[in-house]
Amino acid sequence: MSDTSEFSSFDHSGDPLSKHHIPSGISDRVAFRLTRMLRFFADLFFAKRYGHRAVVLETVAAVPGMVAGMVRHMRSLRRMEDDRAAIHILLEEAENERMHLMTFVEIAQPSAFERLLILLAQGVFFTSFLTLYVISGRTAHRLVGYFEEEAVYSYGEYLAEVDSGRLENMPAPKIAIDYWKLPADARLRDVILVIRQDEAGHRDVNHRFANSYDA
Repeated sequence: MSDTSEFSSFDHSGDPLSKHHIPSGISDRVAFRLTRMLRFFADLFFAKRYGHRAVVLETVAAVPGMVAGMVRHMRSLRRMEDDRAAIHILLEEAENERMHLMTFVEIAQPSAFERLLILLAQGVFFTSFLTLYVISGRTAHRLVGYFEEEAVYSYGEYLAEVDSGRLENMPAPKIAIDYWKLPADARLRDVILVIRQDEAGHRDVNHRFANSYDA
């Protein structure tokens, strides 16, 4: 899953974590512009409350893998064709994003209002993403790829705040230590680093899935 040789349309300048898929065609442009719009509202609402931003957005981020895996599972049954590898990859992504959420719940302790926002956001996004995936799997995967590009960038900003001392480099939650097999004395910085790497992997996987529709 770490092989990125298929991404000929990526901008590879600088740090591999900052890779960006250059939009090509209407599908890509729709996905990219929607991502930028949602990024604007996330920045407006959360500002620099990165832990709280992570709680809400990781709740949404865990939806695409589950939805895509479910749709592909049902299609595999209908067509009586094996799609096991893709289904497993997508369900693993959903589980990984769920663990991001469980980690940041421990760190940020979401308020009652944020929990209500999560309910609303997840309901709207689940329905919308399911509809989009049925209509255009390519656009849906490209959208997730762009979401993950933004996630990598956001976690980079979060890391900078911790490194500057503006945010406390608190001890890592036990759930994160156990899941990522971190040292017992791991701190928030270590958690952000492994999650940012996860998001870069999800970015590459979803752009690869989107590219596969053009093959």
